[in-house]
Amino acid sequence: MTSQSYDVIVAGVGAMGSAACWHLARRGLKVLGLERFDLGHAMGSSHGLNRIIRLAYFEGSHYVPIVRRAHELWAQTGTEAGMQLLHVTGSLDLAPEGAGMVESSLKSCLDHGLAHDVLDGKEIARRFPAFHLPAGHLGLWQPDGGFVASEKAIYAHVGLAQARGGEIRTSEPLLDWAPTADGGVTVRTERGTYSAGRLVITSGGWITDAVPALAPKLRTVRQAIGWFATRKPELFRQDAFPVFILTVEEGSFYGFPLYEHPGFKLGGPHFAREPMDPREPDRTPSPRQVAMIRECLARYLPDAAGDPLTLKGCVYTVSPDEDFVIDAVPGVPQAVFASCCSGHGFKFASAIGEILADLSTSGRSAFDLSPFSLGRPAA
Repeated sequence: MTSQSYDVIVAGVGAMGSAACWHLARRGLKVLGLERFDLGHAMGSSHGLNRIIRLAYFEGSHYVPIVRRAHELWAQTGTEAGMQLLHVTGSLDLAPEGAGMVESSLKSCLDHGLAHDVLDGKEIARRFPAFHLPAGHLGLWQPDGGFVASEKAIYAHVGLAQARGGEIRTSEPLLDWAPTADGGVTVRTERGTYSAGRLVITSGGWITDAVPALAPKLRTVRQAIGWFATRKPELFRQDAFPVFILTVEEGSFYGFPLYEHPGFKLGGPHFAREPMDPREPDRTPSPRQVAMIRECLARYLPDAAGDPLTLKGCVYTVSPDEDFVIDAVPGVPQAVFASCCSGHGFKFASAIGEILADLSTSGRSAFDLSPFSLGRPAA
């Protein structure tokens, strides 16, 4: 058994944890990242090639300052790592007029001065003929939206952290931890015991093992994503097609232009999630979810409604109000965590890594984190 000392230990080296490792290491701190699985594994929420980044945020204007910072950081991190992480394609929120989604996205644009256009059905069809939408649908177009190469992003953050002296240990989950009398922490794994001044917990669906206070507030669910053969791939190229969120009577779905896979990627339906225990190793998406995705394609994107080429499932952690939880462990200010990202968190990971580094070093963030506190009434 080993016993070593660090400035900060990060438990969970996925989207948020890898970013935290990089932001801490670049500040000259001695960092240890502990990952339960292999780097870039498919057991959590970050696999599947890419994730949408939207600046027009219907979930609430309070997210926009953080996602704008994330947008900047994805570009900067890609440059520093020598790989393209941020792909700007434009984003399109699609919903029936009056349903609230387009209206909320529009409010976030107006509140924060984001470039945007509101499109009627005729204009949507003219710009993006792949969509066959019901009458009465509107679109909120935001030209700065796009996607982040999610798996590459984790590799980029880890590689940059290692280049600054960060230590990453895979297949070494945190077993337990405890505060120490001098205001630090000890962390125990199967390979050893480590000490640090601060602890960052970003372990996704397993976070209740380390933060029991989250257990009453957290659900873990399975979500489906698939890549499907296209009849007219030219309609779905990055220079012709945006990322999108589509709300229809069947549910809420999200999709991407073609990227590093011959198939068209669609995920959802967002609110037809199925409860699951993340310790269950099977990540096969349910036949029910796959059938709903295929029905969405057949009705609204028929030129992408071919046979499935790849099907995957992933784990979401969901809070009662669908907002994030970013806070210190109750009674232990030297241990901070980020979780419950409710299926819309990856885009923020670069900025949340920076926020966690700020909280670990100064105890403060430049952003208002009160909407994400563990003790907020809605949570």
